[in-house]
Amino acid sequence: MVRSVAERAYFPTRNLLEEIGDMMILTGRTISSALRPPYPYGGEFVSQFLFALRLCWFPLLISTVAICYGAPGLQAANFLTIFGALDRLGGFFILASVREIGPNVTAIVLAGVAGTAITADLGARKIREELDALQVLGVDPVKNLVVPRFLALMVVTGLFDIYALLFGIFGGIIAELVNGQPLGPFWATLFANASTTDLWGSVLKTTIFGAIIAIVCCYKGMTASGGAEGVGRAVNQAVVVAFLAIFSFDYVFTQTLLATHPGILVIK
Repeated sequence: MVRSVAERAYFPTRNLLEEIGDMMILTGRTISSALRPPYPYGGEFVSQFLFALRLCWFPLLISTVAICYGAPGLQAANFLTIFGALDRLGGFFILASVREIGPNVTAIVLAGVAGTAITADLGARKIREELDALQVLGVDPVKNLVVPRFLALMVVTGLFDIYALLFGIFGGIIAELVNGQPLGPFWATLFANASTTDLWGSVLKTTIFGAIIAIVCCYKGMTASGGAEGVGRAVNQAVVVAFLAIFSFDYVFTQTLLATHPGILVIK
């Protein structure tokens, strides 16, 4: 009995560690291929960038406004009203929207929309043995398929983060107006607490989120097996693993940023 329990715990753990190692190897190969000439992936990069842009801009807009209006907007406004400090809502939005909600909502939407599409596309190619055919022809699938998607998701998530921040703050404006408050104190506390560290930290974190999503989704797509059912299973696994990796990295990044820039801990 003890042996069977140990085996049930051992094999999933071993498979997880093997997958993490394979993803790290794919990350190294992707970065190396992106830096090493030739660069034949320009057209595919533009195609993937526009593809993600077209699919994600509207879901991201709705998600960001709704979440920022509902969570840090209405909920924080109700809490601050108890203390007569509704003018502090702008400073709270720096903590909630700029540092966390904007980047995380961007990553979730990109993983759920663009990431799943990438996994399904590469998974279907794997099932049809197109990836094997490319290798037989001497074409590197990593350079021609993974690299453009890796770069496109990094760029588009960084740009979408700024887009999400703007509409997230718009959710705060709506919350102020719903509570019958002037916007002057909101903007005053917002800009008093805003800093370049918050902005570049948010954009950098989201850009790395894009890299994580691309690696996980490309890996799951390129290792799919078992026909159409296997592709669907790979898509589900890609989303779950991408979310876990994103949230784990978010914890490490936030702790590091706060430790190296203690000034942003002070709320003005």
